[in-house]
Amino acid sequence: MNKSELVDAIASGADISKASAARALDAVIDTITETLRKGDQVTLVGFGTFSVKDRAARTGRNPQTGAAIQIPAARIPGFKAGKGLKDAVN
Repeated sequence: MNKSELVDAIASGADISKASAARALDAVIDTITETLRKGDQVTLVGFGTFSVKDRAARTGRNPQTGAAIQIPAARIPGFKAGKGLKDAVN
């Protein structure tokens, strides 16, 4: 499912226009992104938790040359599925 299909599903499920559903989805994504940018987490009970994880610097290999390269530390987004989502999938 891509974003436009998700907007269609939200619009039909909530009985609202596609434009309103698209604005609502964009607002949710922007809010989650901004919260993660600040270093906080977003918990949706029954669905899951979005959080920021710190990945340490490490040494990697260039696959073409085999030369060692330094990969810098980074902050990456993470998602942990909640019980409700896990049960719905299984």
